[in-house]
Amino acid sequence: MINKEFYKDFKPELSPKNMLELGVFGGSYFGLKIKEYPKFWFKKAKLSKNFDVSLNCFKIESGLSRDHWIKKGWIFKEDPLGWFQWYCRFTMGRRIPRIDQIQIKRWRNFRRHIMAIKKNCDEGDFSCRKRQRQAILQWSYNPFI
Repeated sequence: MINKEFYKDFKPELSPKNMLELGVFGGSYFGLKIKEYPKFWFKKAKLSKNFDVSLNCFKIESGLSRDHWIKKGWIFKEDPLGWFQWYCRFTMGRRIPRIDQIQIKRWRNFRRHIMAIKKNCDEGDFSCRKRQRQAILQWSYNPFI
């Protein structure tokens, strides 16, 4: 059983709705299969049946392939699309302590990219490290740091 204090540390900066509106995963994360999620998340979402880099917030590809995620053991049967699917379902109230613990730790570890942006970019220069900014957006961190 997971300690409830563990959940208190999980404070994403962006909701799934915010992320979808800003532009993540080339618009194609769900392949337009969105019925299980609240309709209001998708009113202004940038969606596409196929990956379209122009729909990403920073107009750049960022992230590893699904095959890479599978090989690394980062895909679980509970959420076959990966972290963002888990996050959407978590936001909607689903709790699976074993999976939650893994995914929240992965989210926490991604914070190192924020430190790299802050260290290497001038404040307000959103053209600096666009690939990392797109990546942190896809992990529910604010890329406009």
